[in-house]
Amino acid sequence: MKYSLLNLGDSYTIGEGVPLHENFPYIIVQQLRKQNVYFHAPEIIAKTGWTSFDLIEQLNKTILENSYDFVTLLVGVNNQYRGLQVEDFRKDFEYLINKALALLNNNSSRLIILSIPDWGKTIFAKDREEMQISNGIDAYNGACEMLAQKYQTHFINITDSTRKAKENTSLLTTDGLHYSATEHLVWAKKVVEIIMKEV
Repeated sequence: MKYSLLNLGDSYTIGEGVPLHENFPYIIVQQLRKQNVYFHAPEIIAKTGWTSFDLIEQLNKTILENSYDFVTLLVGVNNQYRGLQVEDFRKDFEYLINKALALLNNNSSRLIILSIPDWGKTIFAKDREEMQISNGIDAYNGACEMLAQKYQTHFINITDSTRKAKENTSLLTTDGLHYSATEHLVWAKKVVEIIMKEV
């Protein structure tokens, strides 16, 4: 049997600045195949700069499969970057969760939400208000985690890991903002751990 994986998000999901096979959706599939759990190539609906609303717009005009075996959701950093309201994001995110659940035949244990990375700890943010950014990211992640609990989906904290980029720049790509394959592997392993319990 081959499983299907849909990945929804923004630049962090496509792996801006890394080769396609080194973004976390592709690493997930590679890691699972090594354990004799076979997946089709991941389907990715994500684009650099997308807010939660942009993702909704694209989803609503994309022809998707009738259902998927697993879905990951990682979005919100561009809402925070643009100073948009957390409450508006929360409504969008809840819509996205419901959309994902419909594609999973309401199997909430197969929806994996990843927390938003903290770009305030990157080189890109060196001339900005680091704590203000981090606090904003925490507020957004609070909304994500609350909704994950409400719908009984998985929630993975990758934010703490991304904060290590302040001291370890090898976790970043050359643009100083996005994450390298090293960090994508960290995220992928967390997702794989969940999938292995569900298959």
